[in-house]
Amino acid sequence: MKRSLLRLSLLACAALGSQAGAQAAAPSPAIKPGLWQVDSKMASPDAATDNAMSMVLQQLGNLPPDQRKQLEAMAASRGMAMPTVAADGAVRVTACVTPDMAARRQIPTGQPGDCKSNNTPIAGGMKVSFTCANPKSSGEGKVLFSGDQAFNMQLAVTTSARGAPEQVHVASNGTWLGATCPAPSAAQKP
Repeated sequence: MKRSLLRLSLLACAALGSQAGAQAAAPSPAIKPGLWQVDSKMASPDAATDNAMSMVLQQLGNLPPDQRKQLEAMAASRGMAMPTVAADGAVRVTACVTPDMAARRQIPTGQPGDCKSNNTPIAGGMKVSFTCANPKSSGEGKVLFSGDQAFNMQLAVTTSARGAPEQVHVASNGTWLGATCPAPSAAQKP
């Protein structure tokens, strides 16, 4: 049960970046290459799911070594540092955006599993939708860029990570931290 709750929380967190390969069309501003911070909050209309996600996020810092290593490897394979939980309860990740990614307006995080996405340009951003086969999930929402140093994303996600469909709302804010990305540590290398 605890493992499935962890998977649900991590899936919802990763859903913020399900558009890692997504590209906005010309109307959207380019984003800056460098180090980005993405804070995501998750909420569910189901009180039990919401409480379970909160409990798992509180436990994130106390993961057993094998689970922590698995999570670090998953994050590193997507160019991210190990997620942390901010004081306001948001899941925080930092990720490096290469100049190539910035030119493609690629959001700096990734969704695990076999996923496909569709993106439609809108004024100042893009509408996004995705479906994933493993774990089974889908979602839609929009990304709005605030210049080249920030974005806001709202996603409505349906996931079956615990065996039955569950709704999760993910609200994310991305902020550019600087032009230089730190070299990955041994723990962060895939």
